[in-house]
Amino acid sequence: MEKIVLGSTGLEVTRLGFGGIPIQRVSETQAVDAVLHAINKGIDFFDTSRMYSTSEARIGKALKQTEKKVIIATKSMNRFADGIQKDIEVSLKNLQVDYIDIYQCHAVSSNDEYERVTRPGGALEGLRKAKEQGLIGHIGVTSHSLDLLEKIIDDGYFETIMVCLSFLEPAAKERIVPKAKDKGIGILAMKPFSGGVIEAPEVALKWVLSIPEILVLAGVEDKKLIDQNWHIFEGRYELSKEEQERLEAITKEYDKKFCRRCDYCLPCTAGIHIQMVLGMKSFVKRLGPQALKNMLILSLMKKAAECTECGECMTRCPYSLPIPDMIKENLAWVEEYKKNL
Repeated sequence: MEKIVLGSTGLEVTRLGFGGIPIQRVSETQAVDAVLHAINKGIDFFDTSRMYSTSEARIGKALKQTEKKVIIATKSMNRFADGIQKDIEVSLKNLQVDYIDIYQCHAVSSNDEYERVTRPGGALEGLRKAKEQGLIGHIGVTSHSLDLLEKIIDDGYFETIMVCLSFLEPAAKERIVPKAKDKGIGILAMKPFSGGVIEAPEVALKWVLSIPEILVLAGVEDKKLIDQNWHIFEGRYELSKEEQERLEAITKEYDKKFCRRCDYCLPCTAGIHIQMVLGMKSFVKRLGPQALKNMLILSLMKKAAECTECGECMTRCPYSLPIPDMIKENLAWVEEYKKNL
C-alpha cells in the first residue's frame, strides 16, 4: 500500500483517495456502506464539498461508525471571508467532526474569481482565520484552469491544489505537477476517468497512478467499484500493449468531442460558461437526479439555451471542437433525462 506526504502539509495518505460526488446518487445506506468499505480496504483520504448535497453528511455518518483515522477534505464555492466561515461551520456539523484537515476554495476558474478569493475580505482570509482557530488544518484550492493554477502555485497562498488529470487531459502532468512539487504544494488529481467519459478504469487508473507523488481521487459509490480500483492500485502501473492500444483508441475517439476545460473559448458573447455546460451530461450522471434541482446548474442550462451559434468560441478553441453543436447536444440530453425520471 503506497503512501505519500501531501507537499509540506505533513499529511501522510494512501495514494488512492475517495471522491465524494457519486455517493449522492444512491441511498444513504449504500453510501455509508461504501465509505466504510473504502476505509476498511485502506483508503484514508476522503474529499467532498458543500456543493455535493448529501455527500458531507453521509461521510459524517460513516465516520461515526469507525475508529479508524482518515483525512477529510471538503470545499466551498463561497468567495468571501464571512461566507466561507459559515460554510465551514456547516461542514463541521455535517461531517460530525470538530476539525477538518483540508478546506478548499472550490472551482476557482478565472483571474477575477482568484482576485476575489485572495483580496482582503476574501475567502482566503476566512480560511486563515479558521486555521488560526483550529477548525481546519490546511488551505487548498481547486481549479480546472492550468493557466490559473500556474499563477496560484507561483503566489504560494495555498498548501494543496486539485487539478484534472487523466490520459484525456494530460497537460497538467508536465505543466502543473513538477511546478507544484518544487513549491512543496500537495497535488490532488481529480477526474482520473475524465468525469466518467473513460470507460476503461484499469487503463485510466494505471496511467494516472504512474505519476509519482500525487494523490488520485476516484469517485465511487459501489463496493465492487472500490474493490476494482483497489486491485488496480495494488498492482503494477505499466500498460500492456493491448491497454496502450485501448488508450490510443479512446483518445482518438474523443479528440474532437471532449472539452479539456481550458476556457480559451471564453468570453462567450451570450455569457455562457461553456466548459460547465459541455460537462453537464457527466455532472448529472455523477450526481443523479438531484443535480437538476441545483440552482447553479439550472441557471447554467437556462443561459446555454441562449446560444446564438455565432461561432466565435470555435475560432478560439485550440481543439477545434464544434462547441455550439455540443451545447445543443447537452441541452437535449438533459431534457431527455428529465423525461425518463
